[in-house]
Amino acid sequence: MRKNSIKNTRINGEVQKVLSTLISREIKDPRIHPMTSVVGVEVSPDLKTAKVYISVLGDDEAKESTKRGLKSAASFMRGQLAKILNLRNTPELTFVIDNSIEYGVHMSHLIDEVNKNLSREEDSESQEDEQEDEKEL
Repeated sequence: MRKNSIKNTRINGEVQKVLSTLISREIKDPRIHPMTSVVGVEVSPDLKTAKVYISVLGDDEAKESTKRGLKSAASFMRGQLAKILNLRNTPELTFVIDNSIEYGVHMSHLIDEVNKNLSREEDSESQEDEQEDEKEL
């Protein structure tokens, strides 16, 4: 099975769905931040390993404690995956913090600031033009 085959893509999606549900509803570890979401999953073609990309809304300390909590709950989640999904092998789970959502929000704020500054400059230029026109009259 190739890495980007249809079957592999479908397995990635199913594993992501199940893990999202498990993290949000089943795991009661206080280290895991309540605003944790599974952004993506990459299951290897041989179904032995899976990289789980998670996003945590919070500071660096919350991210690290969530990662430790998920690492300790990995065996439970793997067992639940085996029960729910009928796969030849149940993958070992590796958790990776994904900062792409925070990066996107940060870039969006920067773009908004640039747009505000541009509109202010345009407004001041148009006011200067109006004042010059009034002086000429």
